[in-house]
Amino acid sequence: MSVGAKDAGTSRSKGTSLGETAYQALRHDIVHGILLPGTRLHLSERAKAEGVSLTIIREAAARVASEGLLDATPQRGFAVPELSIDDLSDLTWMRVHIETLALREAIVHGDLTWESNLVAAHHALGATTIVDDDGSYSRDWMKVHGEFHAALAAGCPHPRLLNIRRQLYDASELYRYWSGPGDASSSLIVREHKDIMDAALARDADTAVARLAQHFEGTAQRLAKRAAQFAK
Repeated sequence: MSVGAKDAGTSRSKGTSLGETAYQALRHDIVHGILLPGTRLHLSERAKAEGVSLTIIREAAARVASEGLLDATPQRGFAVPELSIDDLSDLTWMRVHIETLALREAIVHGDLTWESNLVAAHHALGATTIVDDDGSYSRDWMKVHGEFHAALAAGCPHPRLLNIRRQLYDASELYRYWSGPGDASSSLIVREHKDIMDAALARDADTAVARLAQHFEGTAQRLAKRAAQFAK
């Protein structure tokens, strides 16, 4: 059984549908690097491991594929997308445009609750160790890191924009696992997150957007450099 499937057990007990549980488990395993780039998804094996029907797994896979986290090929089924430096560059371009737009809207429309949640998310991020003892990314940090970036945009009142933002963020996480931690523990990244938050809370949209764009572009450069080192 996949890690995501294990985590999903609690959700089932709370009444979550089997289809939703299968979708969340599959999405979890891709985003968290359990299913690596290029891995073919064996639907029958996954259905058996999770104790659900083949139809449920196929529908979950189609749903994940619609978000760009699986490639669907006629006669060949589903596979985790192959990753490349060119795709990372394109993805970063998209994230800069979409997430900065969402952040501008959040700064305009965000209320006191948005501010409080953002501060809390940043506190949790700063209190969490980035890498585990084995040098891999801490799953706890990956979780709170995602929650921080979601909290930045949460004041945005446009659900479609937020949904696109989430999909792009998840796609970027595949590259984070692919490249390895590298210098992720440096004080630079810690400072970048705080600087973005401070500008957002000050309602300085231009500065917040510039810092967020710089953060994405710098991260992409570090990931590409690290991936190149792994390829040698």
